[in-house]
Amino acid sequence: MSAPEPTTPVHIPVHIPVHTPVRPSSPTFEQLLAEGAAVPTDGWDFSWFEGRATEARPSWGYARAMGERLASVSAALDVHTGGGEVLNTAPKLPPLTVATEGWPPNVVKATALLHPRGAAVVAVPDDAPLPFAADAFDLVVSRHPVSPHWTEIARVLRPGGTYFAQHVGPAGAYELVEHFLGPQSAEQLSARHPDRERAGAEAAGLEIVELRAERLRMEFYDIAAVVHFLRKVIWMVPGFTVDAYRPRLRSLHERIEAEGLFVAHSSRHLFDARKPSG
Repeated sequence: MSAPEPTTPVHIPVHIPVHTPVRPSSPTFEQLLAEGAAVPTDGWDFSWFEGRATEARPSWGYARAMGERLASVSAALDVHTGGGEVLNTAPKLPPLTVATEGWPPNVVKATALLHPRGAAVVAVPDDAPLPFAADAFDLVVSRHPVSPHWTEIARVLRPGGTYFAQHVGPAGAYELVEHFLGPQSAEQLSARHPDRERAGAEAAGLEIVELRAERLRMEFYDIAAVVHFLRKVIWMVPGFTVDAYRPRLRSLHERIEAEGLFVAHSSRHLFDARKPSG
């Protein structure tokens, strides 16, 4: 996943591992703030949230399905690879495998992870054209792209090639966003709607084979998890810092202490699109 645009604050391009929460004994509010603020935010490894937060996974099992498709093609591109963590789960990579990423710290992380497997990592700004020839890839994949560049995806796919991706849907974690920013507009809450993205894909000449959407439960068990989440997923509350939002953090901490958790919801949709053979 890549460094996102700050203009869409209601979306979550991540998965927090599912687990049974284990609450810390009795850290203070200030201790929890300091802990959440100290955790490094590079890459897209969310294992730190173990025992502190959960997010349900979509039923379709994207990483597994992606791996199956990668094993059956000769040339593949992973767009907005983040730190390369999802692509690296594939048991077998095609002979030609390329990944793009726009955020420099993730480019470094993805290079270290994917180069030993023979995959090339190319630094490409999120909104830039893809630096590849037309009809270059049998398969283009992406988990949580910043914004799908449909014309470029269609251009680099070979006729008969497939775009297979999991996208972030509309109104992601809006409950958390609205706690800090107040009510969001209807336009903000409907951004990234799958129907809009379907229209964009079709306008670029792609045929939709399958489009599925699910809304998923998220749970935060302490304020340290909220702080780290907002520092890591920077477009949720643009410009977030502990000092700037301390009163809102305290009120949310008190709510979590009283209720045991804070519940929000993410949304995801699965795209399976094909470039016509003709």
